[in-house]
Amino acid sequence: MHGIIADVPTPFDAHGTLDLLTFARLCERQVYAGAGAIVVGATTGEADTLTSNERITLIRTAAGVARGRIHVIAGAGSNCTSRAIESTRLAWAAGADAVMSVVPYYNRPTASGIAAHFRAILEATLLPVIVHDAPARCARALADDTLLGLAASPRLIGLRDDTGDAGRLARLRPLLPAGFRMLTGQDAAALPYLLLGGDGVVSAMANVAPQLCRGMYYAARQGCPRYATTISDMLAPLAEALPPDQVASAVKFALSLRGLGNAAVRLPLTELTETEQQQVYSAMEAIWAQPDDAPPLRRAR
Repeated sequence: MHGIIADVPTPFDAHGTLDLLTFARLCERQVYAGAGAIVVGATTGEADTLTSNERITLIRTAAGVARGRIHVIAGAGSNCTSRAIESTRLAWAAGADAVMSVVPYYNRPTASGIAAHFRAILEATLLPVIVHDAPARCARALADDTLLGLAASPRLIGLRDDTGDAGRLARLRPLLPAGFRMLTGQDAAALPYLLLGGDGVVSAMANVAPQLCRGMYYAARQGCPRYATTISDMLAPLAEALPPDQVASAVKFALSLRGLGNAAVRLPLTELTETEQQQVYSAMEAIWAQPDDAPPLRRAR
């Protein structure tokens, strides 16, 4: 569970229900691109708008596509500890290989409350757990000391770090267990993070340009920073066009340009404005001729 890990969106049909055919195509696309894992039902997947049954259906569909070829990491976080535990158990029953659990949001727990929340989850499951630290979304950050204490559990295998603190990787790496995965959740910071020794990226952009993202990762890991930088520069306009506060809307619109579903999102998210759509289209057009498995772009309307 390292490398470029797509945070897969949840497609909806014209009636607002799950579009499982498109979802399966998106998962298969990551397998084809050689990814080692995908994340389903998390940030880009509009997790908080999904029912428990929809989450289970998505995980089962992803696991059915995976068939051992790729790891399925299920979003199973909540600001209610008992609900997070239940979601983790449901993810295991539905076929997930691991879960990603976010720092509790909205209720602003203390550091000791955050630690107790994750200890309860770790004690309630045998699945590997990746903690998601997203202070911009959660209003609370995961302190380094809290993470180090939790990492004593063999079930905590990684951190998705959305803080943008490049120095954190260097601070924590020598103190964490061998094999602990340090992942960034920010596409814009992907290359510096990888060059500093990060294990991978939980990426929205990988849904749009999976092979280019994977090429950047391998170039960085194999000691070819110039080649990795060339790819990163090529992808930079696309990363800018997928802002964190509109990531699901922007990814879905970008995929719709490639004939992969439509741009529909669930409220309170809204679709992109025409100006925002044009920004995504221009970014896509800039990488259109690069090697990828996608069909030509459909003109933005």
